[in-house]
Amino acid sequence: MKQRAPSAIATAAQLAAGTLDATTLLKETFARIDAVDGTLRAFTARLDLPTALAQLPALKGPLQGLPVAVKDIFDTCDLPTRYGSVLYPAEPTRFDAAIVSTIRRAGGLVIGKSSTTEFAFLNPTATLNPNAPGRTPGGSSAGSAAAVAAGLVPFAIGTQTGGSVIRPASYCGVTGFKPSFGLLPTPGLKCFSWSLDTVGLFAASVPESAWFAQALSGQALALDETPSAKPWVVGVPDAYPWAELSPSARQAMEAGSQALKAAGAEIKPITLPGWIKEAFDAQDIIQGYEAWRSLSREVDEHPQALSDILRNYLLAGSKITPAAYEAAQRTAAQSRKACAEWFGQFDVLMTPSAPDEAPAGYSSTGTAIFNRVWTLLGVPCVNVAGATGVNGFPMGLQVIGAPHADRSCLQAAAFLEQALKTA
Repeated sequence: MKQRAPSAIATAAQLAAGTLDATTLLKETFARIDAVDGTLRAFTARLDLPTALAQLPALKGPLQGLPVAVKDIFDTCDLPTRYGSVLYPAEPTRFDAAIVSTIRRAGGLVIGKSSTTEFAFLNPTATLNPNAPGRTPGGSSAGSAAAVAAGLVPFAIGTQTGGSVIRPASYCGVTGFKPSFGLLPTPGLKCFSWSLDTVGLFAASVPESAWFAQALSGQALALDETPSAKPWVVGVPDAYPWAELSPSARQAMEAGSQALKAAGAEIKPITLPGWIKEAFDAQDIIQGYEAWRSLSREVDEHPQALSDILRNYLLAGSKITPAAYEAAQRTAAQSRKACAEWFGQFDVLMTPSAPDEAPAGYSSTGTAIFNRVWTLLGVPCVNVAGATGVNGFPMGLQVIGAPHADRSCLQAAAFLEQALKTA
């Protein structure tokens, strides 16, 4: 099912130079999607070819008309928006979400809406995993991860409140980048948790993800062609307060550590500080409290239209007291301050991106236990593909950077990606 596409960076350069015709590229993109997506079901809606072709002349930014899939949790004025729910009709909204406007201004063609779990929670979508047949693509950004993994589009937009970028990227074997909180805009996103919702990116490689992030943010995030050869110090936790390592996670971590050592990095064993567990618990409280309020209309007026898993979660969130929420927010603030000081011991952390390979079947999108504390802390994270679990399916490695050190995090992730390729 997977089709390998050329580097998006090289393609954009060819488009800018006039050595590649944008019309031809777009027709080839539509042909790939037509051939694959009837089975993959990564898209919930997309432009027709004449409409897409008509938009090309106006797309002048660095993306040069490259197609981008946008998770159907963002409003779009020319494509239907349903938030993964039966509650909302398949109709365009009056305005584009800020990230959609940002893509257009950067010269990207928003070609279609990628599937999301219901309101970006846990109820699975119909999307399949192109790199792990018979296993979930993860969630909530299932369609975005699968569309890039299948080579249908070079870039896709997702969101992460717990682990909804890093986990599906791990399961599908692609790069997922969760930037620092606030790097990319969230207005026009169907909010689940205003303190946690983060816009994330999917691409085929770390350099492509970094280049895409720069095109959207305007920050200097693009990487040199050769990964930085600085003597990286990579912290590797000796244990986690939320779970023991599975055999697949242990195998991937060993592969990553050996590859990094061979490439000249220092692996530094560390013990996670006690405040990490407190921050982990605070994330659950903050998310539950805010989700109950963000989806108040849906749960109050249409509870039976919600899946059992979402409705029960929201009702549980209704029992979280304001005092508990305020305490959790204080813990979050204290943990973010402690995190900035703690990162002085190493350049980046490396952990599993998910507890295991993608779970078999489609009844679960997996769990965010290896991601949610880093989402709460607002630090940059990158899923690096290239390792596998015990069954031979993708098992990602999560590179975690210091607060607001997005470029350094991407540099280290690119170094790991290259090390895994040459190991």
